[in-house]
Amino acid sequence: MRQLAPDVWQLDGFPANSINAYVIGDVLIDSGAPHDRRRVLKQVRERPISAHALTHAHFDHYGGSHAVCAQLGIPLWCGANDVAAVEAGKQIGLGFRMAPGLGAQAHPVARALREGDEVTGFTILDTPGHAPGHVSYWRESDRVLLCGDVMWGYNPFLLRGAIREPYPALSPDPERNRMSARRLAALEPALVLFGHGPPLRDPARFAAAVAKLPNR
Repeated sequence: MRQLAPDVWQLDGFPANSINAYVIGDVLIDSGAPHDRRRVLKQVRERPISAHALTHAHFDHYGGSHAVCAQLGIPLWCGANDVAAVEAGKQIGLGFRMAPGLGAQAHPVARALREGDEVTGFTILDTPGHAPGHVSYWRESDRVLLCGDVMWGYNPFLLRGAIREPYPALSPDPERNRMSARRLAALEPALVLFGHGPPLRDPARFAAAVAKLPNR
């Protein structure tokens, strides 16, 4: 685990930056795919984690959430419009069911996150499109942004490439996701933390990638 900003840490993974999870204050953000639960638990077990929050209900972001919450005895939080999916163990945005053992396990949601809510010094921003209940975490004081999958820091299937939007086929509403991306770029974040890809400390580069998105 490495510290990226005050009270912000990125968990180690292999390959590095491929499927990211973070700790902000005493809250774990995302848990990776089901097989990531062991590396997540190993890294946070000695930390005072009080809650686990999600960016959105895709299996590579809450695949380990049931195990993490059960073993640490902590509540699970997610965007209000993703609550039903998380509590049913479903993934929003794919037209097929995950094979047994590859998807996320259902888990009760203790708190539905909404626009303007506060999570350990970060403000919740509703950023739907890639998932109906996708949320981002924004700290105005030093302009740190956890953007989930509104934008990818690189192509997670190739483990390289430029900042880009998720493949439209993976987002229920690509146009709305682009609107969310433009909203985030307008904040001029000093540090962008992606669900997939390395940390970015270049607001102009983030803005340029968003500016290239189609208008429709």
